[in-house]
Amino acid sequence: MESNVPGKKLHFALILCILLGIGFLTTSFVSFYVARDSLQEQIAESTLPLTSDNIYSEIQRDLLQPIFISSLMAHDTFFRDWTLNGEKDTQQVTRYLSEIQKRYGTVTAFFVSDKTRNYYHTDGIIKQVSPDDPDDSWYFHSRDMKEPYEINVDHDTADRSRLTIFVNYQVRDYEGKVIGVTGVGLAVNSVTNLIETYQKRYGRTIYFSDRQGNITLHGSDFGDDKTLQAHESISPLATQILTSPGTSLSYNDGNETIFVNSRLVPEFNWLLLVEQHEHIGDQRIENTLLINIAISLFITLLVGFTAYFTIRSYQKRLEELASFDKLTSACNRQVFDLVFEKVTKACRRRKEPLAMICLDLDQFKEINDTYGHPGGDTALREVASMIRSQISDEDTLCRWGGDEFVILLPGRDRSNAMQVARRIADMIRQNGVRFGRENISLTISAGVTEYRDSEILSSIINRVDQALYSSKNAGRDQISQA
Repeated sequence: MESNVPGKKLHFALILCILLGIGFLTTSFVSFYVARDSLQEQIAESTLPLTSDNIYSEIQRDLLQPIFISSLMAHDTFFRDWTLNGEKDTQQVTRYLSEIQKRYGTVTAFFVSDKTRNYYHTDGIIKQVSPDDPDDSWYFHSRDMKEPYEINVDHDTADRSRLTIFVNYQVRDYEGKVIGVTGVGLAVNSVTNLIETYQKRYGRTIYFSDRQGNITLHGSDFGDDKTLQAHESISPLATQILTSPGTSLSYNDGNETIFVNSRLVPEFNWLLLVEQHEHIGDQRIENTLLINIAISLFITLLVGFTAYFTIRSYQKRLEELASFDKLTSACNRQVFDLVFEKVTKACRRRKEPLAMICLDLDQFKEINDTYGHPGGDTALREVASMIRSQISDEDTLCRWGGDEFVILLPGRDRSNAMQVARRIADMIRQNGVRFGRENISLTISAGVTEYRDSEILSSIINRVDQALYSSKNAGRDQISQA
């Protein structure tokens, strides 16, 4: 029956190949006709919102690093101790900020002390923030907010000509009181580069507007319009766009329909707008159909050659998963039968000795009763790990059942196996197992024996079990040989 297995796998692969080909082609043509009949709905409700989501996700990803850096700075005991000690040495904080800026490549790094109102920068103290200065309102808002940090877009205090994305993170003392705000700045041009990348990738026009309609960021080919209201074609829709956190609209520019999707970017309080011309959608659908057909044919042919090998590979992987104990990663009894047969044949052929160790944990039931099954599982897992550290790659560790392990040692006689067993017992006794805040003290009892020529597995197991029972009867934490 096994001789038919490859043929069955190949037969299954061919059927799968045919089904995939039919499925791919059917899906491609159905998608083409549905997309062509509902192009406007697809662009307005699917394509453009997806592009907006992708861009927004990229922006969030770029913000993860400065947020992480600002969090590290805010929780660094240096700021706390330096501020609470009176902010005596300005050079210390200046060097710290300079190192942050240099190491992480930020455009700026800063710290504002709530006690002195000093604005510390890599160049020293730039100014003292004041609640009466509108340019400093960001600090007092960041200081008093419930969230630990905020992201805003503003002009850099050290360089008013530079628009920067700031991450403002609260610094608290050891009692949880806000003692200042720290953070880093990210160059806005990184978002501009992202706009250029997505415009080339998707063939769409992408730009940002604030809630007043001012165009804040755009690609190089956007045009001269500074506001949505100044754009002749889109100006009738400006109010609807600016008063909604997200919408999908369309307008006519000459003889062509242009679709617009907007969504709010709450980190900046800006609107992200994505535009697409109608003819681009038609061309993309046709190109997609041709690409889908080509991919379908390619995959159909590819599956015909690879399905058989893929199935065989997964089957092999499943066999491996079924061969090892999930908790300890030791092999199980079913696999051990095969390993024993293979190893005994090799040892007889090479005329080498073969030894076996059988061990279990002393008073394992008490461990389960005291620490529960999680504690018992931890003990078994760690004991298996310690056993592996004392045996070679040629040796085989098997979880025989419960808390009992069997070790097969090719090339070693009974004397060598006794030494290995003692090393394992000493290591387990000396280290124990860490479980939560507790250290579980462990000992093992073990039996050691040596393989006899032409002996079957059950025979040597019975003999090594007798040695293990002798160790148990001798008072545990013992090693006996048979």
